[in-house]
Amino acid sequence: MTGSLDFSYETRPVRVVLRPGAAVSATPGEAEHLALRRLLVVCGARGADTARAVADALGPACAGLHDGARMHVPVEVADRAVEVARAAGADGCVAVGGGSSIGLGKAIALRTGLPLIAVPSTYSGSEMTPVWGLTEHGAKRTGRDPVVQPRSVVYDPELTLPLPVPLSVTSGVNAIAHAVEALYAPDTSPLVQLMAEEAVRAMARALPEVAAEPTSLQARGRALYGAWLCGSCLGATTMGLHHKLCHVLGGTFDLPHAETHTVVLPYALAHNASAAPQAAAAVARALDAEDAPTALWELAGRLGAPRSLAELGLTEADLATAAARTAGQAYANPRPVTVDGALAVLRAAYEGARPVTATR
Repeated sequence: MTGSLDFSYETRPVRVVLRPGAAVSATPGEAEHLALRRLLVVCGARGADTARAVADALGPACAGLHDGARMHVPVEVADRAVEVARAAGADGCVAVGGGSSIGLGKAIALRTGLPLIAVPSTYSGSEMTPVWGLTEHGAKRTGRDPVVQPRSVVYDPELTLPLPVPLSVTSGVNAIAHAVEALYAPDTSPLVQLMAEEAVRAMARALPEVAAEPTSLQARGRALYGAWLCGSCLGATTMGLHHKLCHVLGGTFDLPHAETHTVVLPYALAHNASAAPQAAAAVARALDAEDAPTALWELAGRLGAPRSLAELGLTEADLATAAARTAGQAYANPRPVTVDGALAVLRAAYEGARPVTATR
């Protein structure tokens, strides 16, 4: 550590369990630890079988199962879930699945104050944060509230086995994005920087192992370890340009969440690198590379992930709208965010060519 130290760091109480089989074996104990006796289990349609297994394991403590989670948490979906939770007389919520399920659990917690247990099946990292998001009229609103921070997180590598390799990869790179932006966040700290560099390293090493041997519980467990660290970084800091771009692209154009993060990350980092050289150097160290944006782009390519917004269905005519909406929001970033700057990042991400580090 060099230079003067000036930071604040806050942590919130959360229990973390990571082991194979934990979804069924540990979740009931976590509910008991929190003194919860009527839990609503929420999930998406695709994860309903796993959620039912968790609900069955809870036994009499399960007050019902609601499988209405949808990507980007549309406000009408959140409204319905809150109605279900209240009708069930729930005293807590268990969210089983990916970011959409965790997001819906958070929406219930935000409206009702009910404590949340998260049982993630992807590597999004959302389970480690007090950040919530809702989409209404084509715009995604996000905020922070300690009430949505899960009180307990149960990581079970077995839950991620059905996750197809392409989605495993994009989910993992989505998590890496949290760590990257935490490195140059205005409220970063020495502890966050340590976690972030290790998070990038852990996830970047785990993903090729998962791709090569998708049934390996060791590889899946290491990816969840990386997701835990990445999510902890997201929960402790303020995100910048990369996340705002992805929120606009997801909320306005309904682009897939993890894939969008995977495409945009190398270009957002290339844009910010000159203003955050220490952060870029930390990412490069973690990736054992000279140039961090290029290494991230190459990692996605090696693992068969999408590398352009055009592949995800965005049109060239959408770029100006997305840039204007991104620049129209107030948030911290190492470089001032302008319409032209946002448009340059979006155009590069749309084309998908090797990223070029911008000069200030």
